[in-house]
Amino acid sequence: MADTPSTKFQRNDAGLLIAVEGIDGTGKSTQCAMLAEWFEAGGREARVLPEPTRGPYGMELRRRAREGRLDPRAEFELFLEDRAWNVETNIMPVLDRGGVVILDRYYISSMAYQGARGLDPMEIQVANERIAPRPDIVFLLMLSVDEALDRIHGRDEHGPNLYEDRAYQENVAAIFDSLNWIEIERIDAAQPVDEMQKEMRVAVWKRKTSVT
Repeated sequence: MADTPSTKFQRNDAGLLIAVEGIDGTGKSTQCAMLAEWFEAGGREARVLPEPTRGPYGMELRRRAREGRLDPRAEFELFLEDRAWNVETNIMPVLDRGGVVILDRYYISSMAYQGARGLDPMEIQVANERIAPRPDIVFLLMLSVDEALDRIHGRDEHGPNLYEDRAYQENVAAIFDSLNWIEIERIDAAQPVDEMQKEMRVAVWKRKTSVT
């Protein structure tokens, strides 16, 4: 999917905004934590922020994931509310201090997950870039749907939730695969955790981003 972004959200460029994306089961949370530790060891403030958030809109989204999803349009609007809250409450204060924000999912996930439910990914991108800053780096963790679901079954005795259905994940993966942004770094999530992290750190350095 070609990138034709809308007018970008204006922000102070002192900070660094990183999004870690991919289908469920790719190890995003582990990589986010390791990346934050690396930045902090280099003297930079680093904060990991998962989406949905633990704010009022995010908690409703989490409840819906367990109990039954909203229709696609209502889900999109609730994610947009949650993201706007996150930008104002968490993201911008860290960026304005010159810190690093590492997002465990961002609006790229909305493009993929709500797009897989029939909404236009470009519409989702445009709406989000009106209220949220575009990431400086997007790490897209790549893994087959079969392997991702095997991991999910192995970690969760209750099995996949409503976001983790096989056919749905295949559609989500196809949208992720179609993205062709200059900010995206694709990482093979089938390799060992430490090797994934090494590739991510090298990618940060190659983009001439200082961690000191």
